[in-house]
Amino acid sequence: MESETRTYRTGGDEVVLDLTRDAADVVAGRGDGLLHVFVPHATAGIAIIETGAGSDDDLLAALGDLLPADDRWRHRHGSPGHGRSHVMPAIVPPYATVPVLGGRLALGTWQSICLVDLNVDNAEREVRWSFLEG
Repeated sequence: MESETRTYRTGGDEVVLDLTRDAADVVAGRGDGLLHVFVPHATAGIAIIETGAGSDDDLLAALGDLLPADDRWRHRHGSPGHGRSHVMPAIVPPYATVPVLGGRLALGTWQSICLVDLNVDNAEREVRWSFLEG
């Protein structure tokens, strides 16, 4: 298995950050296998969704409905509602695995690999890209 880590700046806003181009770069020129994407943070996740047509905003809205940024959370440090960011990875897991065929991601037409980050207190995130050759 080959693995590398890249750093992404998510800033101070909730974000769905499309990582698909980076994923394609990681697997370019490789054969068949699996790409495993992992975010080693307790407050971020990886989702495979459509982007650019409103689905990314819909995901943030749905997470806002499920996990409101209010004072209900027992985990209370940082910005208001920070505790919800620690619950989010149970809904949007911190990993995804994608088949790779002939050095290309075997995603569906409208699928993108995205970093989901509700934690406005951390401006940078690491993502580990691991390729397992088939």
